Amino acid sequence: MHKKEMRGWLKHLDFIVLDVVMLQICFVLSYWLWIGMENPYSTYIYRYQAVLLTMCQLLVVLFNDSYKNIIRRTPAEEFIATFRFEVSFMLVDILILFMVHQIYLISRMHMGIMAVMYLFGSYFIRLLNKKRIFHSAMVREGRRSLMVMTSSALAAEVLKNLIDFSFQAYRITGVYLMDRECSDDEEIGGIPAMGTETDIINEIKMNWVDEVLVYQPDSMPYPRDMIDAIMDMGITVHYCLEALNAHDDSMQEVSKVGSYRVLTNSLKIVSNKQIIYKRIMDIAGGIVGCILTGIIFIFIAPAIYIQSPGPIFFKQKRIGQNGKQFYMYKFRSMYMDAEERKKALMEQNKISDGMMFKMDDDPRIIGSEKKDKNGKPAGIGNFIRRTSLDEFPQFFNVLKGDMSLVGTRPPTLDEWEKYDLHHRVRMSIKPGITGLWQISGRSDITDFEEVVRLDREYIQNWSIWLDFKILLKTVGVVLRHEGAE
Repeated sequence: MHKKEMRGWLKHLDFIVLDVVMLQICFVLSYWLWIGMENPYSTYIYRYQAVLLTMCQLLVVLFNDSYKNIIRRTPAEEFIATFRFEVSFMLVDILILFMVHQIYLISRMHMGIMAVMYLFGSYFIRLLNKKRIFHSAMVREGRRSLMVMTSSALAAEVLKNLIDFSFQAYRITGVYLMDRECSDDEEIGGIPAMGTETDIINEIKMNWVDEVLVYQPDSMPYPRDMIDAIMDMGITVHYCLEALNAHDDSMQEVSKVGSYRVLTNSLKIVSNKQIIYKRIMDIAGGIVGCILTGIIFIFIAPAIYIQSPGPIFFKQKRIGQNGKQFYMYKFRSMYMDAEERKKALMEQNKISDGMMFKMDDDPRIIGSEKKDKNGKPAGIGNFIRRTSLDEFPQFFNVLKGDMSLVGTRPPTLDEWEKYDLHHRVRMSIKPGITGLWQISGRSDITDFEEVVRLDREYIQNWSIWLDFKILLKTVGVVLRHEGAE
């Protein structure tokens, strides 16, 4: 019988409880140090603040993987993770207090002392808890006897990996080489080795073996009879193909396609809960964005029409998630014949490989013939592009579900046709109004491979909290007109 590991935030419940308790301890101690030796919970505003801080902690836990890989973090990585976690829930707390007009009722010095105490208190309590877990694992799991079955070429690497992850503390009783014979006293990394002449089934039957790890090279056939015999003895079998570990940058999970049990590989695997959260954020942002679009329309629509009679809105077929086509909407910032004129301007494209189109002082933009005192185009089209007002109608795409607030920018059909295989990763998620590329320079980035790298980085590290950070940075980038044309 094999005990399945807990998944999700539940397996980190001990760390969550310790952090919540530590925050309350620091809250009380800082109150005593700065305000006085009395019960802080007896005062309404501080009792309210204590509850709010805990709620903000739990909110950040739900929306962010704050405890992911906590067992394997180094002390330096743990300190950084603790600092980020504290900054996250403190910012949420301050924002809520500001919104309910109670920010001025809380002592800033009390909050500052508490924050410093919590940072170091939580950091050290996490280290102590990890030490407890390691010790517990050594005591509890140390009696689990593990037999390893693999090839002679992979044996040393497999044993090293098992030993490196010593917190699992298996007692490795032997390694069985599935492709060659072994001498009687042969060892690999200090572990007794057995070869093809050994009756491995009888060895397992007569000796203490709790579990068997089969790490099979791709070139060898599946040892069905051997695994069936081990399973018949009631011994837990961990079976792994060499190919399953070939893609270090992908995530894996066991799932079902029809009635077939499959191992699913993907750059990023997300839960239904995370998808729901992202969609709720998109709907809320889409509604607000559409209202703002209506207000902006009142002011810029006449200016666009006067300069270039024709539709106020521009729609263009773009490539969405996994190649799905959709119409993307923008305020029209270019003359009606812009697409025809684009062919003649391709030689001035700043993106040398032609994967995207960017150029300085684009003459297709409405009013670009008008110049300011510095000789720069100063038309209405330049203004709405420089301020990113032309992007606002895309909030309608967000409401429809074709786009997200944060994602990767959707390519045109002709750009999509030029993509190499690794470029296609950009569109493995819904396209967005903004993204990691946009806040990293937008038009200043002229290397398409850099665009792909940033988009891939976003996909692999995606979280709701990352979307929030990108949205906040986007506001700053737009207000400062950084990288806009």
